Amino acid sequence: MRLFGYARVSTSQQSLDLQVRALKDAGVKANRIFTDKASGSSTDREGLDLLRMKVEEGDVILVKKLDRLGRDTADMIQLIKEFDAQGVAVRFIDDGISTDGDMGQMVVTILSAVAQAERRRILERTNEGRQEAKLKGIKFGRRRTVDR
Repeated sequence: MRLFGYARVSTSQQSLDLQVRALKDAGVKANRIFTDKASGSSTDREGLDLLRMKVEEGDVILVKKLDRLGRDTADMIQLIKEFDAQGVAVRFIDDGISTDGDMGQMVVTILSAVAQAERRRILERTNEGRQEAKLKGIKFGRRRTVDR
């Protein structure tokens, strides 16, 4: 089993130091810590991509906090499922959550349900906003063109 670490901050003004220190304190070697300084909404995360290529079955990835792994709940669940399929466990230091073992599988299942509920809420809010906009006379779609 090899330990890897992942740390991410959302803006260039934020520092990775606290997360990296926590990973080192948990036993992760400096050359196995991967970092990203980018918006969580950005899909371009070089550090995470490199980590994905390095890990193998039996490895463990440590992350300081749950919200540092994914851009949102759905993204985090997808990453956890991807690592799980590789036989790689993810442990969140501050949250005391680990994806390995039977309890880990239960956590992934619960988080999947949360992600699904989040997607439904977003869809409901979007539809409510559209309905309200239509009542106010706002039109959707392309502008009509005159056929000649």
